Amino acid sequence: MRLLLVEDDDHVAAALSAVLARHGFQVKHARNGEEALRALLPAEKEPFGVILLDLGLPDQDGYEVCGKIRKRTATPVIMVTARADVRSRIHGLNLGADDYVTKPYDTGELLARIHAVARRTSSGEDTAPTPVAALRLGPVAIELPTRRVSVNGEEVQLTRKEFDLLALLAQRPGVVFRREQIISEVWRTSWEGTGRTLEVHVASLRSKLRLPALIETVRGVGYRLVAPSA
Repeated sequence: MRLLLVEDDDHVAAALSAVLARHGFQVKHARNGEEALRALLPAEKEPFGVILLDLGLPDQDGYEVCGKIRKRTATPVIMVTARADVRSRIHGLNLGADDYVTKPYDTGELLARIHAVARRTSSGEDTAPTPVAALRLGPVAIELPTRRVSVNGEEVQLTRKEFDLLALLAQRPGVVFRREQIISEVWRTSWEGTGRTLEVHVASLRSKLRLPALIETVRGVGYRLVAPSA
């Protein structure tokens, strides 16, 4: 698999590239945002399977680069950042990032996340089960075939995983979904490290939909959707 590594520190990039190469990746190193965007231009080589994007770039804000990348390609983007606060993570996910890793990170964790996003993309498993065409929960309307969500008639822009998570919970309002079950259904993995990503996606959904009580945390178990009144 070809992997685009966007990292301005040559020492960090060299060390990480060596690790990735040992695990079978063909690494293309971009030192700044401009180089990263140029690397995405159509070429004869096979497309990148994953993009590792460090947010601390010298020429452009990493979030801005993430947004530009998402406009050009659907290739999974994993943000690598020292910003550990939830708001920063949510912002990155809103721009289209598929996952994030906080520095300092464990190499094994990074490899697991790379394989996870690549696996679910290549297998086409980005869509939650959709046995019905649309769901209506009070002011919330979820159109499954078109993957559109609106609240009181106003469309809300969600990322792929945010939609999948909401669609899963909405199909059985009031039913508690275990964290392990959600991770398995939405992220198609059993890896426990995905739990932090789940928490960030739940927080982002609550914020975007402006319905903080819509998704209820069941302590020690998981989450359930509480249908609001119209």
